[in-house]
Amino acid sequence: MNQDQLKQQVAQAALEHILPTLAKDAVLGIGTGSTANCFIDALAEVKHLFRGAVASSEASAKRLQQHGIEVFELNQVGQLSVYVDGADEANRHLQLIKGGGAALTREKIVAAASELFICIADQSKLVDTLGRFPLPVEVIPMAREYVISRLNKLGGDAKQRVGVVTDNGNDIVDVFGLEITNPAATELQINQIVGVVTNGLFAERPADLLLLGTEQGVKKLSVINTPAEDGDYY
Repeated sequence: MNQDQLKQQVAQAALEHILPTLAKDAVLGIGTGSTANCFIDALAEVKHLFRGAVASSEASAKRLQQHGIEVFELNQVGQLSVYVDGADEANRHLQLIKGGGAALTREKIVAAASELFICIADQSKLVDTLGRFPLPVEVIPMAREYVISRLNKLGGDAKQRVGVVTDNGNDIVDVFGLEITNPAATELQINQIVGVVTNGLFAERPADLLLLGTEQGVKKLSVINTPAEDGDYY
């Protein structure tokens, strides 16, 4: 299987996971990125079974609407039952790095407002230690250079993602070379830098369920698994 097929496989598994509890009045949280797009496309086949969705980006909102799925603002609906999104990296504690698509702030808000957070990804995203993927940080534009200098003091190499403006009108700074051994502490530390909106570590609010697309099928991780019992398969 190629990577696109793995993404489609895991998106279908996420749909099958939520179908038994899907209600007519349900509003789902939907993420951003290529894997989330696969889930949106799968979701379109059952759009008659639920009310609509809250999107974590303008791009996802547009894709949902193209499929005839009604899009709501989070302020209209409040708490969500489930949020489905991809990740750039995930560890076995289900802590994530997200933000490769520059939607990290809205993704973090929707995840926080959801009772169940299902992360869908292909097997290449599972790592022992987060940080191989550059950590995205959303920054108020006037504070960008100050924030970069503070991030560099943490031991990383922070660079502006040139030509990228978030849906919130902010800049993205990517931090290369961080070995993140304590994701929750690092998330808090970076968020305390003045000028930072938020960073792409999802450790204080990790995923509840990680579905990984593999050559052997979709692997389900919800707890730390030993090498001998490395998750169940669908």
